[in-house]
Amino acid sequence: MKQRILLSPPHMGGTELKYVHLAFEQNWVVPLGPNVDAFEHELGAAVGAKHVAALVSGTSAIHLAMILLDVRPGDYVIGSTYTFSATINPIVYQCAIPVLVDSEEETWNMDPELLEEAIQKVKGERLKEKVKGPDLKAIIVTHLYGMPAKMNEIMAVAEKYGIPVIEDAAEALGSKYMGKRVGCQGKFGILSFNGNKIITTSGGGALISDDEGMIKRARFLATQARDPAPHYQHSVIGYNYRMSNVVAGIGRGQLEVLDQRIKRRREINQWYRDVLKDVPGITFHTEPSKDFYSNYWLTCIIIDPEKAGTDSEKIRLAFTAENIEVRPLWKPMHLQPVFENCPAYVNGTSEAFFRNGLCLPSGTNMTENDMERIQEVLKKAFRQ
Repeated sequence: MKQRILLSPPHMGGTELKYVHLAFEQNWVVPLGPNVDAFEHELGAAVGAKHVAALVSGTSAIHLAMILLDVRPGDYVIGSTYTFSATINPIVYQCAIPVLVDSEEETWNMDPELLEEAIQKVKGERLKEKVKGPDLKAIIVTHLYGMPAKMNEIMAVAEKYGIPVIEDAAEALGSKYMGKRVGCQGKFGILSFNGNKIITTSGGGALISDDEGMIKRARFLATQARDPAPHYQHSVIGYNYRMSNVVAGIGRGQLEVLDQRIKRRREINQWYRDVLKDVPGITFHTEPSKDFYSNYWLTCIIIDPEKAGTDSEKIRLAFTAENIEVRPLWKPMHLQPVFENCPAYVNGTSEAFFRNGLCLPSGTNMTENDMERIQEVLKKAFRQ
């Protein structure tokens, strides 16, 4: 069996153990501590966010954003249908109703025109039925595979109707839109440091915002919502969502190589483009203009079977036979059994991407031998 090539494995930078050892030396092998404080400060500086709460996952960050925006049972929250389920699950944690919006073809992210249609429909139905109580509380926009969404258009629609925006930048750490790091245009930004992300803490995430009060509240809720008292007293429900001091040490070391990792992901993306430049029927996930700067967390392609002479499933199986991990693009949320009854505004874009798309191995620690193996599979698959 040939050694496995993973889609996006962890890649240590070399200084992580320094901060982990510091936690042990200081006996801060507990939730919170100096590494957490420093990681929040350093992460804020890296992404341009004024305030950061380091948490156990990106999912917990979205959940806290739901709570902070007062999302309650029966409320509506609009989300990208073309995303991972962790974006939408926290809406349901609050017993709210996801409203799923399809993608536009340039960035593969939320379509601003469909977004406005969804808002008008939801608000119109509430007015017609004279509904009191439940409301349209938030919009969650995913920056898919590292590609920034069309935030100017999306924010214009959101501001027109007075709806706060949450940016799911879990896959897009370091990406930029109009020269600004993603995650900082909406009310909240969400980051993830899962093991497959561009940098990792093994498991972890963050909630970012320019609203200091909201982040202070997030930290309070994430630490079991303990009231200031000499005994344990709780006035609201809290959560065990804060990042540990040991894990934050890994994050501090990883942040030191973030720019290197982005540079390498972009180089890998360009390498794939060079390898496949003469293959008909291949479309890459590509920055629409200079206003968009993607970290290209994963290199993704769409395959036109008629032009390419093969299809995405055949190529996936060819890689699998060589012990190389590739994956189909995300299955849209409106096609998922768990969300199939949710309101959805679709145009067929994400369904076509799912049907014909693949994520290619994009790990920054791929060796030359790994890349030669990948290239050989691609050549055979496309009969080059």
